[in-house]
Amino acid sequence: MDIEKGPPQYEKAVLTVQGMTCSGCEKNIEKAIAAIPGTRNINSSVVLARAEFEIDTNRTAVEDAISTLHQTTTYTCTRVSETKEQYLDVIISDAKSFCDRSPPKGITGISMVSAQKVRISYDPSEIGARHLVENVFSTQLDLAPLEPPISLTAGKRQVRREGYLFLASAILTVPVLVLGWAPLPEKGSRPVIYTSISLALASIVQLGVALEFYTKAFKSLVYSRLLEVDALIVLSTTAAYVFSLIIFALDLAGMPLNIGQFFETSTLLVSIIMLGRFVSELSRHKAMESVSVRSLQSTTALIYTNRERTMTREIDVRLLEHSDVFRVAPESRIVTDGTVVYGGSEVDESMVTGEPIPVAKSIDSQVVAGSVNGFGALDVALTKLPFENTISTIATMVDEAELSKPRSQAIADQFAGYFVPVVLVITVVVFVIQILVRKFALRVSAADAAVDAITYAIATLIVSCPCAIGLAVPMVVVIASGVTAKRGVVMKDPQMVEIARKTTHVVFDKTGTLTEESMTVTAEYYEYNGGPSVFYGPLIATLAAGTKHPISAAINHHLCRRYDSAQNLLKNIKSVPGKGIQAEGEQDTMWRLGSPEWTCHEQHPEVKKLLAIPGTSVVCVTRGDHLVAVFGLSNTIRREARTVVDRLRSQGVAVSIVSGDNLNAVHYVADQLNIGHSDAIGRCSPADKDYYIRGICAQNPNAVVMFCGDGTNDAPALKRAHVGVHIAEGTDIAGAAANVVLVRPDLRGVLLAIDVSKAAYRRIVFNFSWSALYNLLALTMAAGAWVKFRIPPAYAALGEIVSVLPVIGIALSLRWSKFGQRG
Repeated sequence: MDIEKGPPQYEKAVLTVQGMTCSGCEKNIEKAIAAIPGTRNINSSVVLARAEFEIDTNRTAVEDAISTLHQTTTYTCTRVSETKEQYLDVIISDAKSFCDRSPPKGITGISMVSAQKVRISYDPSEIGARHLVENVFSTQLDLAPLEPPISLTAGKRQVRREGYLFLASAILTVPVLVLGWAPLPEKGSRPVIYTSISLALASIVQLGVALEFYTKAFKSLVYSRLLEVDALIVLSTTAAYVFSLIIFALDLAGMPLNIGQFFETSTLLVSIIMLGRFVSELSRHKAMESVSVRSLQSTTALIYTNRERTMTREIDVRLLEHSDVFRVAPESRIVTDGTVVYGGSEVDESMVTGEPIPVAKSIDSQVVAGSVNGFGALDVALTKLPFENTISTIATMVDEAELSKPRSQAIADQFAGYFVPVVLVITVVVFVIQILVRKFALRVSAADAAVDAITYAIATLIVSCPCAIGLAVPMVVVIASGVTAKRGVVMKDPQMVEIARKTTHVVFDKTGTLTEESMTVTAEYYEYNGGPSVFYGPLIATLAAGTKHPISAAINHHLCRRYDSAQNLLKNIKSVPGKGIQAEGEQDTMWRLGSPEWTCHEQHPEVKKLLAIPGTSVVCVTRGDHLVAVFGLSNTIRREARTVVDRLRSQGVAVSIVSGDNLNAVHYVADQLNIGHSDAIGRCSPADKDYYIRGICAQNPNAVVMFCGDGTNDAPALKRAHVGVHIAEGTDIAGAAANVVLVRPDLRGVLLAIDVSKAAYRRIVFNFSWSALYNLLALTMAAGAWVKFRIPPAYAALGEIVSVLPVIGIALSLRWSKFGQRG
């Protein structure tokens, strides 16, 4: 419905799409969406069974768009809720009357899902989930069964549907095969009865089980102007069925042909096609399950019910609240992110971070959802609810990435788009050649020549399979994204699966990237009375709190042990990327905390003294033009940094450091990592880092630069680089600019990203090669080019299994690849 009410108001819609089987289905759904007024930014994925788009709700309502898709396609589309609100699904005997009540405080909405199921949306900052279920209403509510991720649910429904269709087709086909192939008595009218029964059963198969192929092919052709693989199935099965019907009619009319009917061909063809669809869907679904990050989320939690932590209670994980302390039994999965408050153990975090060595945990240690506890018990204070924990964050980023398509997918889609018309042309050529060969070379009758030619044409139509080509790239990308996500590296942009393998230069930021996130104040100097006064100390601490940068965080931590904050004495505190922090103090006096160069005190004796100390980062604090304090800070180089740099060099990758820190500190780190001083640049502003990367690309147009950083001042460089790698403990701005996110601060994720990219590329090449080889061999065998060997029409339907399973299998093999075991 085109309602045109004003300026565009775009709303994002995400749909689960049941019924997609190949890349042709992606094109079909995308063209159908594009035909709806007001849609833009359309993406779909046959592997995820999802589609997303933005729609101008002033032109077309989302519900109207979904209704249009139901009319113009055969897919079942269901909208996925994108609301940021949290909700609980509960079982209510009378859902309608329950929804009519006014929502209590903290509850943002009550809606009916079904006759006995209600969705309660709530604000977790105002009301806890457990309190909502147990105390808010007059009776305790019963939670509805926890549903798996929507993509897996849609996939399971599709597998079940294909299984039922195959079972129905097989049950109807077996009697037809018996009547057609078994040595049954042929006296009297029995052959006519046998054939009539076969006709009846074949008609049910053709017009019942195979009906979806007709509707898909028709709607694709009429509404989307596309010829899909369903058209080939319709043409081949219909030809076999109709030809058998004609032969039977001529037989009843007393004009029999030399060949009998072959209803078993059309029914067996449909059954094997259904078997192929079922096996392909099952394999694809199992592959998706195997790399699903959300599957790491536990469904129950054991919480303490008293302050003394002597009584426990098992609850649904959805009912956890911010104040909860939960028990982690030995060898059990940790339900959500938290801080250990009692106990000690070793925790296997490999399924979340990729670190194969168990990590020791004791009081005050942080634990992450999805990791597995060792032999000791832990009491953990919850820090993040399940919907916001590590698992949920990773899964959300992966879902957003997997709907995008790498460049190689465009090539595959273009090839698959020409596939069906080319096969139709080949089929016509095969039909004509086979008639000519039989009529003039083999000297058979015209009727027999036509019958034989039809069987060759049917086999040619059905044996071809563009599905393998369509799945060659997305299957690998989805598995690769899942594999890296489970190892703590999230590919936000699927292009990185292709590009990272070609990395020629890796440029690292220093502070918080090559060095540990936390820094320590090792020296301090104050211009007034040799030490911070009661007034200036709190001001400096407050100023340092203006950013999450490791240097300012260390200064803030150092001073806050002695002073309270003085937030009310400073205003307009803001970060100046690449320089420091500034704020306005009393009488509009400008306060600054940052590099000696920015504060114009690099020649001060105390500053020069600290700059001379190897590995020391120097920060000045000024009030107006006057120096107030000088801090010297140091930190530790990450334990894995040397290994990562050496591995990169061994692969022929150039390594550089660019940092906003002073040159002395940068060169100290470079020396520890055997990086030349010419490749270690200090005093870099955000623009300088961006310029450095542009310089590499200017010198070598074929260079592929990876930049790895963690701070706000790294955002321009992360955006400029071909591959931007962001360490998750950095700021949100940098994360938004990056293509790749390291969920844990471990630089071995850089190696993992490159290794997985190389492995994925090899599998994409194999899949393309296999798809081309299969179709070449299968088409020539079905067409009769091999003379003494051919593929009969009935067995040609096995082509989907033969072509698709290797593609899925080779993609799935990424799960078991070691990628230079991290450890």
